[in-house]
Amino acid sequence: MGHEVRPCSVAIGLGSHDLGVADATADLYHRGMVPLIVFTGGNSPTTRERMPRGEAEHYRSRAVELGVPAEAILVEPRACNTGENIRFARALLEDQRVVVRSALLVSKPYEERRAYATARKIWPEVEWLSASADATFATYAQTIGDTRLVIDMMVGAQQRLIMYPEQGFTVPQHVPADVRQAYERLVADGFTSRLVAQ
Repeated sequence: MGHEVRPCSVAIGLGSHDLGVADATADLYHRGMVPLIVFTGGNSPTTRERMPRGEAEHYRSRAVELGVPAEAILVEPRACNTGENIRFARALLEDQRVVVRSALLVSKPYEERRAYATARKIWPEVEWLSASADATFATYAQTIGDTRLVIDMMVGAQQRLIMYPEQGFTVPQHVPADVRQAYERLVADGFTSRLVAQ
């Protein structure tokens, strides 16, 4: 989304198959952008085997490996989707009596906009800034090791960005005509494994 990163109350790292989210969140901590991290996420079909202890737990372990103090990390281990990531992280922070005025929302690069739209809908009182690893598509796909999966995930994220505002899950986001056309072309070409039924 091109948000300029600046110091915030907390970083919320959204669970997924991409351990790079933990790396990006740890980097933000080391740069002094946040005093506290919440990693949120249970498991999904794409993470059950790779992260058997749950996404948030694996993220926490990775961040500690990268030098983040364990006491600077809270773990929310139940969320199964982005809406739950935000709701459950909010409940955890409120339970810990952490005052949140601004938050760095750390996700996969192609999920920044949808995560932001979800967070704005669910927790509008917070000033949200999106952040992710800085990588080209080619570099990111190589890191994940499955270009087809990355494209499928991007197409699924775009579908949700289009349809979720009508369902009340996110605030609306402008989708330029060329982006919509590219999305429709990719769907027609069979990149559909991460689409949800309409």
